[in-house]
Amino acid sequence: KEALEILDEWILQNRDRSRYKAVDRRERTVQTVIGVAVTFKRRYYLDVETGQYVFLLDELLGLPKENLVSPSHYVPQILAALEIACGEGLKVPLVYNCGGYESLTALRLLDGIIDIYMPDVKYNDPETAWELSRARDYPQVVKAALREMHRQVGDLQIDERGLAVRGLLVRHLVLPNNLSGTKELMEFISQETSPHTYVNIMAQYRPAYQASRYPGINRPIAREEYRAAVEAARQAGLYRFA
Repeated sequence: KEALEILDEWILQNRDRSRYKAVDRRERTVQTVIGVAVTFKRRYYLDVETGQYVFLLDELLGLPKENLVSPSHYVPQILAALEIACGEGLKVPLVYNCGGYESLTALRLLDGIIDIYMPDVKYNDPETAWELSRARDYPQVVKAALREMHRQVGDLQIDERGLAVRGLLVRHLVLPNNLSGTKELMEFISQETSPHTYVNIMAQYRPAYQASRYPGINRPIAREEYRAAVEAARQAGLYRFA
């Protein structure tokens, strides 16, 4: 651990300062060849030539990139575990709770297995997605994922007990200053998946961690902003709300 962090400090002092701007530090755990797990902190940088965030220590050591956004990379393990569980009699509905930034390849592996998809839909604007989540393609990716999820399971079905048994339930967190692009997202959901889509429009945003760095999200939403978001969903033709 100490050796890696010393090397990270050397990179900080000797990097191309005109290209790599230091941002923050993040933990990573790696498995050594003798089977010992080592957890260490290293810096990540903004590469001003590409606009991407990079871990220079990881690149120097040849470590594989981390996937910090989605559970998609666990799909093979999920499928293996479900094969065992279903063989032992598991019969409850299976819920895939995710951030919406999903691989279509992974989702298609889950076709016929997942009963309920419960994705977040965060942003409609690529630049907002880049500024807040470093994922400029988020709107494109999440919209394709929503189409695929709905193709597989359809609209949310609720049984006589009031319990969801199959279908798509979309969560949308309203952000201050309409940074989430609620109107456009609700119109997409209504027109491109179904006007019967069940939507949970959430009002609980609170600024935390580094939100103070971004003036657009450094406050909770106002009551009027939440009401406007719900009205935008109604105007889009949606009517099933959590």
